[in-house]
Amino acid sequence: MKLSREIKTGLIVILGILCVILGYGFLKSSSFFDNNLTLYAVYQNVGGLQTGTTVSINGKNVGTVNAIKFKDASGKLLVTFSVNRDLAFTNSSTVELYDTGLIGGKGLRINPVFEGTPIADKDTLSTTTKASLSEVADRKLSPILEKFESALTDADSVMLNVNAVLDKKAKRDLRQSISDLSFLMADLKGTAGSLNRLLKNNESSLDNALGNFETLTDNFAKLSDSLNNAGLGRTLASLESTISNLNQIMSKIEKGDGTLGKLMHDEALYTNLNNASRELDLLLQDFRLNPKRYVNVSVFGKKQKEYELPEEDPAEIIDN
Repeated sequence: MKLSREIKTGLIVILGILCVILGYGFLKSSSFFDNNLTLYAVYQNVGGLQTGTTVSINGKNVGTVNAIKFKDASGKLLVTFSVNRDLAFTNSSTVELYDTGLIGGKGLRINPVFEGTPIADKDTLSTTTKASLSEVADRKLSPILEKFESALTDADSVMLNVNAVLDKKAKRDLRQSISDLSFLMADLKGTAGSLNRLLKNNESSLDNALGNFETLTDNFAKLSDSLNNAGLGRTLASLESTISNLNQIMSKIEKGDGTLGKLMHDEALYTNLNNASRELDLLLQDFRLNPKRYVNVSVFGKKQKEYELPEEDPAEIIDN
């Protein structure tokens, strides 16, 4: 059958229209012949979300974003997207807007909930927005930057105050002090070097001295053990007991107890003893000078002569 030119032209136009429609659907990542669910989500700010962006569930792509437009005069945005029916979730699920990478780009993912009323076509899901890395960094770094700026301001004020306090003379003195400190550090370094050389040159002597000290310590320990074994502890305890008894005796003497105590505190007894000693001295002196006064021995029965008082009596001499 031979087709006329008009029929051919009509068929070509129809095929062209179909190609345009199919191409438009392909570019929008949608199909006119699929059986997907069309769902809605409302956001205050989509952050650059584009149509054709994939929608995922648990990391698997299950749909695409079909359209983004203003919902009303409030400025809220209505996002239309489609998902296939492979996974049956409920209308309690949420749609999260998140960053797809570090350098930008937004995506949608459904956090499915499987308990409740099953999802239906044209349902509107609840939405959540995950903060982007830049937003988190800005939120975390902003207080730090503010504190840093405040610290810089305080440091600037301190430097101004320091410059106001340090006049030319003070700055000159400060430089001189720093220079003197450098010389001091150099001297200390030289002294440390000399000390190191001294220790190195006398290392053997120091070793011998330490060895001798260790030997002396060992000998002292042995001496201590020997004294302990020899009963030094008992001797010291006995000496302590003796000193305690002596202290008790001295205490009694100070109180006037006993003969020594009375002799030290009773003046009348001291006077009597002194007088008795004086009289005994006189008696012995008189006995030495005049023995006939006390002893008269007659061998042949001769009559005893009467005692005659000498012209100079020792008792009288002593009394005088």
